[in-house]
Amino acid sequence: MNTRATAARVVERVVAGRRSLDAALADGLTGLADARDRALVQELAYGTLRWYFQLDAVLGALLNKPLKARDSDLRCLLLSGLYQLRHMSVPAHAAISESVQAARDLDKAWATGLVNAVLRNCQRRQAALESVIAASDSALYAHPGWLVKRVRSDWPDDWQAILQAGNQRPPFVLRVNRRQYTRADYLALLRERGMEAQPLAHASHGIRLTSPLPVDALPGFSGGAVSVQDGAAQLAAELLNLAPGQRVLDACAAPGGKTAHILESEPALAGLTAVDIDTRRVQRIHDNLDRLGLSAQVLTGDAAEPRQWWDGRCYDRILLDAPCSASGVIRRHPDIKLLRRPKDITALASRQAALLEAMWPLLSAGGMLLYTTCSILAEENDHQVERFLSEHANAECLTADVPWGRPGIHGRQLLPGDDDMDGFYFACMRKA
Repeated sequence: MNTRATAARVVERVVAGRRSLDAALADGLTGLADARDRALVQELAYGTLRWYFQLDAVLGALLNKPLKARDSDLRCLLLSGLYQLRHMSVPAHAAISESVQAARDLDKAWATGLVNAVLRNCQRRQAALESVIAASDSALYAHPGWLVKRVRSDWPDDWQAILQAGNQRPPFVLRVNRRQYTRADYLALLRERGMEAQPLAHASHGIRLTSPLPVDALPGFSGGAVSVQDGAAQLAAELLNLAPGQRVLDACAAPGGKTAHILESEPALAGLTAVDIDTRRVQRIHDNLDRLGLSAQVLTGDAAEPRQWWDGRCYDRILLDAPCSASGVIRRHPDIKLLRRPKDITALASRQAALLEAMWPLLSAGGMLLYTTCSILAEENDHQVERFLSEHANAECLTADVPWGRPGIHGRQLLPGDDDMDGFYFACMRKA
């Protein structure tokens, strides 16, 4: 099948079917053997979803009347064509002709004239279309209107930069396994292989590659030398202040990146338990630990219901990487713009509160709970911690003495793009 048609169907599965982009791509790429075709489908899917709200405004201005619901695949094809014309270096004639052919491959031969006309008009009416985009913050910043308002309210001085950062391509970041290499040694190994990379400013084991690579091309990847992990996520293990002999719990642990980093950082722990509610994602914890040559107690269970799995012995450190809106990692997962709804934030905040309540009795006196999210929304972050502290007299929020992020009421916030990192929130709470 035409790669444009495949990409349109992938995008449609996200837009109409409310599936994650990862899942939609896994299905869509199954029949494509050529690496170049697979790469093009990925580029078209990611790019179309990244700029969806802007492209949708442009398409609305170019169509004489809306397409019917049964033609959602055609609509996604047109959005993909607009993405190629506006954001890719594909020659216009190729983008248009291949999109016309894709309409046939989607069994929409009747629409070939429409596809041709819409895409050619996009070329002819550029000035008018820029006015259409400028008339709406949602179109201008390529985010859903409700999220634009939320970010603007929470970050009145930074909202535009945050939204713009969400439309950028994310960096390709690695975490060096300190049990095998120092960061300096692995950087030298990359240079020997002709791979350009730089150390991250604040993540002790973090490296940013200048150009993304398949993981199979990374020296020692299969043997656990490095893992793919954003720099912000790497900061969690460093904030835990790990020491030999501690019992550690990683709640909501899948896919296991932070679990592995904890084990790499302190080999002499008394034990580490990793818990996640999703059976399939628990398997990813096992897979990651196996590749890295690490071991932990990995359990399938609901962190909000510890009586189902807890052995009754308290932990010295608890990492609660709570489920959240993922509003801080939109640049990596542009489908979040379409999959999240305003009501989701309230539901997620309730879940986060329940998890905090469930985890606190499992913490030893003098122990530390690190609450993290990959969100930039106050309701999930500072407001969540504020509520918890007001209800627990034996909880104290610690001030993190670090050179990164922005101080909140209680925790520390990274905004997307800060020091090449994703948007993340961290709050360290000690139990009296």
